[in-house]
Amino acid sequence: MTNTIAFLFPGQGSQAVGMGRELAERFPVAAATFAEADAALGFSLSRLCFEGPEADLRLTENTQPAILTVSVAVARVLAELGVEPALAAGHSLGEWSAHVVAGTLAFADAVRAVKARGAAMQKAVPAGQGGMAAVLALDAAQVAEACAEAARETGLTVQAANLNSPAQTVISGAAPAVELASALCKTRGARRAVPLPVSAPFHCALMQPAQEEVARVLSAMALQAPRIPVAANVSGILVSTADAACDALVRQVTGAVRWVDCEQALKTAGADRYVEVGPGKVLCGLLKQLDGELISMNVEDAASLEKTLAALNSSNGNS
Repeated sequence: MTNTIAFLFPGQGSQAVGMGRELAERFPVAAATFAEADAALGFSLSRLCFEGPEADLRLTENTQPAILTVSVAVARVLAELGVEPALAAGHSLGEWSAHVVAGTLAFADAVRAVKARGAAMQKAVPAGQGGMAAVLALDAAQVAEACAEAARETGLTVQAANLNSPAQTVISGAAPAVELASALCKTRGARRAVPLPVSAPFHCALMQPAQEEVARVLSAMALQAPRIPVAANVSGILVSTADAACDALVRQVTGAVRWVDCEQALKTAGADRYVEVGPGKVLCGLLKQLDGELISMNVEDAASLEKTLAALNSSNGNS
């Protein structure tokens, strides 16, 4: 066993009212992280995370800085307790969290940037005109074919947005094209095509205006070379320079999240233990779909922190 830890950072959809509160009450470094976010944004993001209301937390421009802040707070608690990653990856928004923890981006800059990113994504497509759906148990190549056929027939955008696991591909685009592509996926043998309750069609060409805004925001920020390699959503390749990190964060707005490739890149680079850092356990679940033998754990509150620390200590003792 090499004892190489990879941190995985969740994306939008993992938020829940109350997230981060327990750790902020127990660990000053977590409380300070929330205070830093509040100061950077000029409003109480911490209160929104801890108390809601849920409707406000679900707004994309709030969800994104909220999840980023919780993830960074958890990572800082882990660092204080001696747990640091050798590699990292984040799903969509989570790629920003990964780069904060890797030292590529200053936290205050990132929290403001992802608020702008969320607002730009929400604005790019009027409500109701776009959609996303999760296609289950169909090969990604066949999903891509169904999307191409639906795009031809409707003259509208639809494409694979998240290559989440061998058994799950999310498609995104104009609502009628997503509906047709979903039906075509079912005729090709998909078990289900489930419409997702999202506010916009993320990770497709319709997000071009948001991508331009993210490029503008990033151009005003000072990026450093990441201290550890971070997997890029758009390519599935580990990046280790500031320019490559910036390019990846821009292009992922319209590009597909190649999550299977990201996981594979971490595994190839020697990761043998994976810690999902932030709210939820979605990425642990996807990792199991890729390879049931991989060791994964998560930290989002005091109980999961204690469980993960015990598991890491136990695996260290067995190495």
